[in-house]
Amino acid sequence: MNRLPLLCANWKMNHTPREAAAWARAFGDRIAPYAARFKEHLELAVAPPSPALDRLGEPLKEIGVHLAAQNVHAEASGAFTGEVSAGMLEELGCRYVLIGHSERRQLFGEQDIEIAAKARRLQSSTLRPILCVGETLQERERNATLEVVERQLRTVLETADGLGATLVVAYEPVWAIGTGQTASPEVAQDVHSALRGLLIERLGEVGRDVRILYGGSVKPANAGALLSQADIDGALVGGASLDPESFATLALASLETS
Repeated sequence: MNRLPLLCANWKMNHTPREAAAWARAFGDRIAPYAARFKEHLELAVAPPSPALDRLGEPLKEIGVHLAAQNVHAEASGAFTGEVSAGMLEELGCRYVLIGHSERRQLFGEQDIEIAAKARRLQSSTLRPILCVGETLQERERNATLEVVERQLRTVLETADGLGATLVVAYEPVWAIGTGQTASPEVAQDVHSALRGLLIERLGEVGRDVRILYGGSVKPANAGALLSQADIDGALVGGASLDPESFATLALASLETS
């Protein structure tokens, strides 16, 4: 399949707008010699905290990196203090939006149906959802991994009927996020393969074109083995993306695999 790998940084609640701009300069300098290869073989995106989106948009555009948001509200506008709308993110130049990240699910109580509503809202925008799915350690220990991730994906596909290849899915085993633990490439591939099967079941042949990223302590040392798997089409990167040199090293390692 002709799926362009995607490497997306998720900074979570790190980096001020000033720090974000400095990060973009340092990262741009590091990857500049490889710009043509990145354009052809590997897509890059960065999801900073909302206050940094406006400051980061142009610097990222100049180095060929897409801007992503970490969250979006399901409504177009209204009395939702502290939230951001799809229209606001579009105006800032965002291409992607994370929805359903495990921290949103666990720390803020977001449910599958609420996440599906966000996906439905994004259908009427130019923004592309990166839908995060993943199981906790307890769910993994009771062999419920596929049950959990398929439920999370199925709810979105059934609610936001009509999603196509612009959808990106990110499998993030919760037990591997920020812990240093990583699912083995073979274990990750098994889950990705199951997700691919569900995408094809619901979307037909279009499901073969949907990119499925892996997230969970991705580092330069394991990126190649993960991205060489048949259904792993990139990575959603947390801690390793905060330092521009570290993320550049990871991007270059991923480029060699793509």
